[in-house]
Amino acid sequence: MHVSSTSPWGKIIPPTPPIAIGRLFLIVLIFSAVWTSWFTIPADSEGVVLRFGRYDRKMPSGLHYKLPYGIDRVIVVPTLRQLKLEFGFGTPGFTNPEQVGEHPDMEKSMVTGDLNSSLVEWVVQYRIVEPETYLFDVRDPDQTLRVLSESVMREVIGDRTVDEIITIGREEIEITALNRMRELSKRYHLGMFINQVQLKNVDPPELVQPSFNEVNRAQQDRENAINIANGEYNKAVPRARGVADQRIREAEGYRFKRVLEAEGDASAFTQVLQQYLKAPEITRTRLYLETLGDVLPRAKQSIIVDESVQQILPMLPLPTRALEEKK
Repeated sequence: MHVSSTSPWGKIIPPTPPIAIGRLFLIVLIFSAVWTSWFTIPADSEGVVLRFGRYDRKMPSGLHYKLPYGIDRVIVVPTLRQLKLEFGFGTPGFTNPEQVGEHPDMEKSMVTGDLNSSLVEWVVQYRIVEPETYLFDVRDPDQTLRVLSESVMREVIGDRTVDEIITIGREEIEITALNRMRELSKRYHLGMFINQVQLKNVDPPELVQPSFNEVNRAQQDRENAINIANGEYNKAVPRARGVADQRIREAEGYRFKRVLEAEGDASAFTQVLQQYLKAPEITRTRLYLETLGDVLPRAKQSIIVDESVQQILPMLPLPTRALEEKK
């Protein structure tokens, strides 16, 4: 049965046939199905597809297709993004709602192993590596990781003195806390991997902070003095080694010189001895004359005594040119 209607101008509008309405509804249905079937996953994320509320598969980044009308539902998880949790402070403009705790002042207040109070601020950097585990094994994994991290840090801080925390023990605390957090996150099936634990500001309470600042300055002065001493050592030791090497080389050269001179003198004496054995009188006379030639030029005044001479005769010094030729 078709129902007609009348327009305000008195014209009769023909009834719409049911077939046209059905076709229009089908077109809208198909268009909405196609429109809601395509989805895009960002480059730093993965998609977890739920079919009728149950885990079905994981999808990489890019353009994908799913069943429409709520049959398939996609949850985007930032698996390639570096996430972080801040304890004791908050960076302005953060995007992760779990990045900053509700009570930062309470988070950073801790008691050390020597029963001293300290204010510790730290950062935990992590990444989601198993999206299906992250979504379905733990009800609130980010909050669980926050509570876990605070518990581990209080445990590690409670095993050390306040001097270690403020001065020399920071790196050891970071490594110990990181290993412990990784172990617990794996045990609790959080689907996360903790990349780094970094201590930020570690300060004593405000009442004793001036005294600790004096200790820190003394520690810095000590390190500065050690560096200066090492610098002087590095300059003095090489210089002393160079002087020692020079003296050793000079001694070695002098030793070689004396040995060679001694060997030359011994060789000359041997040659003279050989000549003496061949002609003793001639060699003796020659040696006598050579000796006088060396000694007489050095004498300022000489006296010659001989039995055949009846008076003392002075010996005149030889001329300088004759002395030089004799030498």
